[in-house]
Amino acid sequence: MTKRWMNRPDGSTWGDWGEDDQRGRMNLVTPERRVQAAREVKDGLSFCLSMPLDLPGGNAVNPKRLPPQFGPVFHPPGAKDFYYNYDWNAVVEGNMDITSDECVTIYSQYSTQWDSFAHVGSRFDADGDGEAEIVYYNGYRGGEHIKGPDDPDGMGARALGVENMAASGMQGRGVVVDFHRHFGDERVAVNYDLLMDVFKKDDVVVEEGDFFLFHTGWDNMLFEMAGDPDAKKLHSSGAVLDGFDDRMLQWITDSGVVALISDNMAVEAPDGYGESHGGCTRLPIHRHCLFRLGVHLGEIWHLAELATALQERGRSRCLLTAPPLRMPGAVGSPATPVATI
Repeated sequence: MTKRWMNRPDGSTWGDWGEDDQRGRMNLVTPERRVQAAREVKDGLSFCLSMPLDLPGGNAVNPKRLPPQFGPVFHPPGAKDFYYNYDWNAVVEGNMDITSDECVTIYSQYSTQWDSFAHVGSRFDADGDGEAEIVYYNGYRGGEHIKGPDDPDGMGARALGVENMAASGMQGRGVVVDFHRHFGDERVAVNYDLLMDVFKKDDVVVEEGDFFLFHTGWDNMLFEMAGDPDAKKLHSSGAVLDGFDDRMLQWITDSGVVALISDNMAVEAPDGYGESHGGCTRLPIHRHCLFRLGVHLGEIWHLAELATALQERGRSRCLLTAPPLRMPGAVGSPATPVATI
């Protein structure tokens, strides 16, 4: 296949695993690394890392996304009744079966979620003609590979969709840091120096191929708000990674992590614009990870119980299993991750 790009972004991994790669740094999660991850299971305890998928509640936290809606749209063959608590005696006299089915309309990134590489791209001169075009990880193109709603073939990611993540398993060693234990509910932009300080205090080591998870306290706040979130309080609370710190971005590059995962929305602070790597951006970590490096992002995970259990045991590592839905063409997906310690 003809190469899709002549130029690749500075510091990117484009082409490192082949011209057509769609897995990014998940290529680093080898069978040997999964065996290492399995060795982190010592107590046999498992933790569901998904929030209830109807949280946060409403759309105050993110106006673009709405909670799931149930739609009783199914009918048994030849019947007009909705297929919910359906009594099959109405079809075959004497039949004792009662069955239910439903349709759920869900925004793929409303609650606990994965971001695929098709979620964030950038304007970048990949073909070297002097004009920036819409490009995603490894040179896949907006309009050609990531199709919009006006495309005659229908919208969706013809490349880089979450089905690639599902096929890879999204399983490996998770390394967990509890920022909430260090910073409480205070809104703190964690730069490289703060991150290294936390690692030193907690004796945390992150290695190539690890999933890096950090708990901020957002998850407990969402539970306490019980579907009626205080968006102002949430967006001014909890630690976030400082994406405008170049040393933080360089750590993400050098560490070899395959994913950044948090209980908050966006991993970083989505509330301002600035310069990063020579261009304006609102989400420098999103651009750095999804567009340049092939590092996935997980948001709004439930990490409190896991962080506490690891802390009580003087540990920071777990076996993480977190595949998204195998939905071809989706740019993001709900997830029900499981950590085992």
